[in-house]
Amino acid sequence: MTHVYRECLGRRHAKWLIVTNLVGRLPNGMAPLAIALFLREQGFSYGIVGGLVGLFAVATAIGGPLLGRVVDRRGQPAVLIGSAVVSAAAFAVLALVDGDEIWWAALDIFIAGLLTPPLEPCLRSLWPDVMPGERALNAAYALDAALQEVLYIVGPLLVIAVVAVVSPTAAVLTIAAVTIVGTLAFVAAPPVRRWRGHPSEAGWLGPLRSAQLRVLLLALCFVGFVLGVFSIAVVGYGESVGDDSVAGVLLGAHAFGALIGGLAYGARTWWGTARRQLPWLLGALTLSYVPLILVGTPLVMAGLMVLAGLFLSPVLAAGFIITGQVAPKGTATEAFAWLVSIILVGNAAGAVVAGLAQPIGQWAVFLLPVLGAVAALAVVVVGKMAREPVEEKVSEPVH
Repeated sequence: MTHVYRECLGRRHAKWLIVTNLVGRLPNGMAPLAIALFLREQGFSYGIVGGLVGLFAVATAIGGPLLGRVVDRRGQPAVLIGSAVVSAAAFAVLALVDGDEIWWAALDIFIAGLLTPPLEPCLRSLWPDVMPGERALNAAYALDAALQEVLYIVGPLLVIAVVAVVSPTAAVLTIAAVTIVGTLAFVAAPPVRRWRGHPSEAGWLGPLRSAQLRVLLLALCFVGFVLGVFSIAVVGYGESVGDDSVAGVLLGAHAFGALIGGLAYGARTWWGTARRQLPWLLGALTLSYVPLILVGTPLVMAGLMVLAGLFLSPVLAAGFIITGQVAPKGTATEAFAWLVSIILVGNAAGAVVAGLAQPIGQWAVFLLPVLGAVAALAVVVVGKMAREPVEEKVSEPVH
């Protein structure tokens, strides 16, 4: 481990915050696959499965900024605990749904997503108070982006294990239990209980008053589209080769590549600012997705998924750094929640489009990530993000 990571993890409470936050967020890596497999077991078609997985992402995207704004004003513990209890209860009720109860399933999925505890933005809003100096802070964002990929390695594999040993229903119930346990453990940390947001004068738009943030969010929406495509594409690929467990392996391989890339990105200081790095990182991300169109054997696809993940965490880490720089004062948690939400919006669109593209063929489904990455790069280039100054002046509200 490099010196900068030792410095990050050596700060008081840092290890506890990271570990408990990751446990609480583990359902984020479990839910898409668990919901898809559960609904397929109940007899729902791919179109409906893709739509309901997308609905979960949309609901989470809606709830994140709303909960984030409340956190900025009221603190973290009450919001996190209350939302975790309701979301877990909705997952528990979903496990009782039968194949002919599509509207009941949709309602449960929507509530579970809407009240997903905003652990991810809460942790990122804590880092400036926990980390000493800009280098350690940027490394913490990179470490956060890399380690969150553990969720997408462990999450799908845990789902596959529970499904293999018990059932898809048990996997859904496991999500409910992990949500409660992880959230309560995170809230137990003193920095979480002490944290308070700064007074905000950003108006009802909150962090969206920042034009630079809006450009970044649009670009990351297309990155989310790519991730949504993968959540459905790997399930279809697994069925095409006659082995459902392949889906979890491929998602885990992609996350493993992102973990490696994120740790490498944060281990040293690279040329230029995060804003100047972002277009190059997106260009590399685009190229890394191209080989997937060949749709090889499971072993080949696993290797290509590792390659495809290498630049994902660096893209996200650069996005975290930029978000922290351009968010208006007093809107940190909401700004990071918007980042999570916009990725989830893209995720939902990607899941739906991938479900519709399945009849065309696996090559067409794996072409979609290339198109999504190209769109993200185009937004950053057209938005001239790399040429704008890092600091943005946000005008005072008119009274």
